[in-house]
Amino acid sequence: MRNIYTGIDIGSDNIKIVVAELIKDKFYVLASTSVKSVGVKRGLVVDEEMATNSLRLAINEIEKTLGVRINKAIVAVPSNSRNLSIVDGTINIYNDVINGNDIVTLLQESTIDKIDSNDELVSLIPIMFCIDNDKFTIDPKGVKASSLSVKALMATAPKEQILNILKIFSNVSVEVIDFTFSCIGDYYEVKSKDCDSVLGAIINIGYSKTNVSIFNKGIIIKDSIINLGSKNIDKDISYIYGVDLNSAKELKEKFSLSSRRYADINEVLEFSLNDNEKLTINQYEITEIVEARIVELLKLAKKEINNLTKRKISYIIVTGGITELMGFSYVVENILGINASTFNDTTIGIRNNKYSSAMGVIRYFHDKMNLRDKNISLFDEDMVEQMLKNKKSMLELTDDTIISKIFGYFANN
Repeated sequence: MRNIYTGIDIGSDNIKIVVAELIKDKFYVLASTSVKSVGVKRGLVVDEEMATNSLRLAINEIEKTLGVRINKAIVAVPSNSRNLSIVDGTINIYNDVINGNDIVTLLQESTIDKIDSNDELVSLIPIMFCIDNDKFTIDPKGVKASSLSVKALMATAPKEQILNILKIFSNVSVEVIDFTFSCIGDYYEVKSKDCDSVLGAIINIGYSKTNVSIFNKGIIIKDSIINLGSKNIDKDISYIYGVDLNSAKELKEKFSLSSRRYADINEVLEFSLNDNEKLTINQYEITEIVEARIVELLKLAKKEINNLTKRKISYIIVTGGITELMGFSYVVENILGINASTFNDTTIGIRNNKYSSAMGVIRYFHDKMNLRDKNISLFDEDMVEQMLKNKKSMLELTDDTIISKIFGYFANN
């Protein structure tokens, strides 16, 4: 069975989709897309019909690339109004050796009568297993035992919030196989090997909000939401130059930088306001506007980290689409210190930090299934065969496109 997964992140500005395959412990992106989202505010569905249409457009884009229908997905959901709690449970082992089914049974037992009727279980992440009351491990499979206990992090969210997201997937006939908070997805995408053994923070600067999350040895312990994001930069540019928000966003992404240190004071752009009026914009001046807001966002995030924990932070990693602006790393280190860094997604097929949550939920799901000793693919063999059948006709279009690379990759593996 080929391990192919689809991860979807419903953002306030864009819906991001990533399709990736795991081969020899490494993920290869087969397709990705980012489509403008409407009907979503701060990650929450506020207009079902409009959000459904946006999701349908994004899925159609992926389906055109792969040549097959997407019918299953893993979804990143917002952590608005989330609840985190530590749960535990114990079961007897009747087959002498612990297997994946025992772990599933134990985790289910640990949540019995512990979920509020108004909440939905989002994630259940084992912190530590205990074998026969005296041996501790993070993966007990294959060990002889008579009993097994677990301490786990249970993450829940308001049922209505989750159901509203599931509705739009139902509307486009996509089954949600699993979901977790987008901040947990971010962690799985941006972490290094060292992150699983220390305390650190992940900052995701989104379009309308900024997520600040604290992780201890890979387990989320606290998080906070700042209701400011890259949209506020667009508003600043719009106000200063008298352009609409779409034009302001275009100027931000295509002309401005994150730091005046990298801006050219002699670089100018002539921008058309209408048929009769043109606006001359200086790169240094617009970067000054962008930098001021980025500095504000990072200072607020730093304050939130200090509010969330008084313990020593070993790392701070900043992600989100805005971090792609040149010079962002310089501002991050200047404001947050030498332990802080900007995530740099170099995965072929993505190469943009805005996909961190969508790619991260895929990694999260794979690790989750691996612990439970389950081998799952969201693409069955017929779908893979169909993609291969489409290979020839798609390659005839051009021999030097991402499509040719995708299907060449399929054929060679």
